[in-house]
Amino acid sequence: MKKTLSALVISSLLFGANVQAAALSADQEKEVRALVRDTLIKNPEILEEAITALQAQKADEQQAQFRTALSAEHDALYNDAASPRIGAKDAKLVLVSFTDYNCPYCKRFDPLLEQITKDYPEVAVVIKPLPFKGESSAKASQAVLSVWKEDPKAFLALHQRLMQKKTMLDNASIDDAMKTTNTSKVKLTDESLKALQNNLDLSRKLGIQGTPATVVGDMVIPGAVDYAQLEVIVKEQLDKVKK
Repeated sequence: MKKTLSALVISSLLFGANVQAAALSADQEKEVRALVRDTLIKNPEILEEAITALQAQKADEQQAQFRTALSAEHDALYNDAASPRIGAKDAKLVLVSFTDYNCPYCKRFDPLLEQITKDYPEVAVVIKPLPFKGESSAKASQAVLSVWKEDPKAFLALHQRLMQKKTMLDNASIDDAMKTTNTSKVKLTDESLKALQNNLDLSRKLGIQGTPATVVGDMVIPGAVDYAQLEVIVKEQLDKVKK
């Protein structure tokens, strides 16, 4: 019965999608719409299946977009001197972290990335700050990128300080973070602003719409995961590059 109803709905939808070719009258079109509506109301599981199929299709499309961009944007991801980097200098596996200094999930996830570089000496992390959450995100990102350019050794202290702020950043808290980490003399440059724009452009090409998003080998982790999950993914990707 369920298969029959599904077939009926599909054929009805296809029939309705070709209205111009079939030249349905207004009454016939009304009947088709009523039939489809009545079928979906009586059998909502059909609609659920359709939504699930659509979501799967979109996920496949996003993954295809990601893989294409991953190849095309390899240098921008892994070899951009303007992007901060922690962990191994000659890494076998490099993670790329798209993050936002005002994102609460990023603040919880970021320490895990630092920990993974300590537990796995073959791993490095490239950090790509994004200004998704407003002007203070942009200023914090610009500050971090400027410090990385002028004094790379001081970058991590500022990065950590900004991530440790539990609430939204503002000018005062950003200035305080720079003062506390002895980086307040560093000027926010147009070059760092350009680097931030490049991060935005790159995230769009990869289909990244939120933070945190972490590129690990041939996949992307959307959102925050716990350390055990991150470790499993890192191990799998390390195994791939070692083969």
